[in-house]
Parts: sequence; C-alpha cells; structure tokens
Amino acid sequence: MCRYKCVIFDLDGTVLNTERMNFIPLQRLVKEELRIEISYNDLLKYKAYAGKRTLKELGFKNIEKSYSKWVKYVNEFEEAAILYDGFHEVFKSLNDKNIICGIVSSKTREQYEIDFVSKGLDKYIKYEVLADDTERHKPYPDPLLKFTEIVDVNPKDCLYIGDTIFDFKKAEHQALIETL
Repeated sequence: MCRYKCVIFDLDGTVLNTERMNFIPLQRLVKEELRIEISYNDLLKYKAYAGKRTLKELGFKNIEKSYSKWVKYVNEFEEAAILYDGFHEVFKSLNDKNIICGIVSSKTREQYEIDFVSKGLDKYIKYEVLADDTERHKPYPDPLLKFTEIVDVNPKDCLYIGDTIFDFKKAEHQALIETL
C-alpha cells in the first residue's frame, strides 16, 4: 500500500521530453532579437526556469512580445513533445491503486493541451495547476499549495516528482510536500 494519497508531476523534463522543441526555437529567438549567438548547450542552463523568466535572465526587453514569438516558434517546430517511456503504465498503475494523479507545471493551458492532452494521458489526471492558475511560480510553492487546496488533501500526503532544483525548492519550501 502506498503511503501517498496523491502524486503530482511536473511535465517538462519529467513526463515529457520537450528540450529540443523549446531550446532550438529559443536559440533562433536569441539570434533574431538579441543579435547574439548562444550555443544550444549554453542555453540548457535555463531549463529549470519558466519561459518568461528565461527571457528576463537572457536580457530580453519586451518579455510578453518575445514570449509570444517564442511560443509561435515552438508550435511551428517540427519536433513535438515526446512522452518518456513508461508513463502510460505509471499513470494507469497509480489510478488502479486509487492514488490521485495531478500535474503542476509552468506551462500555459494551451501548451498543456498541445503537449500533454494530445498524448491521451489526461484521462488519468484528476486536477492540474498551470501557469495561468497562480501569480507566483517556481521556486515558490504557490502552485503546489493551490493543487492541495483544490484536491483537499494534506500536503504531507502528496509526493511531487520533478526534474530540477526549482522543483525541489518549490516542494521543499516549508517542507510542504515530499519530492522525488
């Protein structure tokens, strides 16, 4: 028997491999708007950040306009989000054990629909908290707290699975939720 009532997943880098589809278009955007060349590998240090924060860290001036352009480039990119092997089985197994599955991600709802719902896994997800649902994002715990509030479950009964130090910090903040 699992001690958790709820398992919450991050998406990018955890359930979905979205690295190339995000960073090749970002590389293009940096070259066009900042007029500098940054290697793909040098851009990877921004993997842990939400999109708008990445643009701010890189020195973009008009974050909203540049972010919209980046999203357009991502949506036009020939490679889509790739589901990591085994996640159909993971979600099905958790559901079969009556463990609540959820998503907490800094993706917008539109990106979530394109990258995740299109994979057919949303049937296993009871709730999701996305970028539009809270003001503050990683590393703040607000999205996780909102999720536990919606589900009406004690944070101590939740396991959060992410892939970056920011995911860990989000969950660790005040030792709210265990992380993996």
